[in-house]
Amino acid sequence: MLYHGTNLDIQSINLALCRPYKDFGKGFYTTEILGQAQKMAKRVVRIFGGTPIVNVYEVADDFMESSDLNTINFGNVPSEKWAVFVMNNRNRFFTDSDSRDCNIDCKYDIVSGPIADDDMAVLFRQYQNNLISLEALINGMTFQSATSQYSFHTEKAVKILEKVGVLS
Repeated sequence: MLYHGTNLDIQSINLALCRPYKDFGKGFYTTEILGQAQKMAKRVVRIFGGTPIVNVYEVADDFMESSDLNTINFGNVPSEKWAVFVMNNRNRFFTDSDSRDCNIDCKYDIVSGPIADDDMAVLFRQYQNNLISLEALINGMTFQSATSQYSFHTEKAVKILEKVGVLS
């Protein structure tokens, strides 16, 4: 099961409504951790109002290994490669969309890995402004709690999500 926390019962996923400059680029974000989706739903409600809702999706167990999809999996632990990827996708001035270290052009149908929370965003800014070293960035990431996200960036990827209900 994958979960998407928000303030809406999503009838169909519209990628055009997704916001750019997210961890893995513009896409539809889910998690396999129900508590994390519930926390996100509450956060969305604090910002936009409404009622917390968790949309529930079923996917095949091996969906990340599909030969029909271009996927990248960063695992469950923040790494240097993951940090560079996230920083590039969040950076409004990053223009090298051909780089394999970004998903601005949705070259990856699905991306999975940890979430860059607010603490990590601060570390990223400090690193980008040369206030801390790469080693300090990686050491700071090491102590973050475990999170998980799967982002879907193309219509082909979204089609593998089968909505099975909502939790409120």
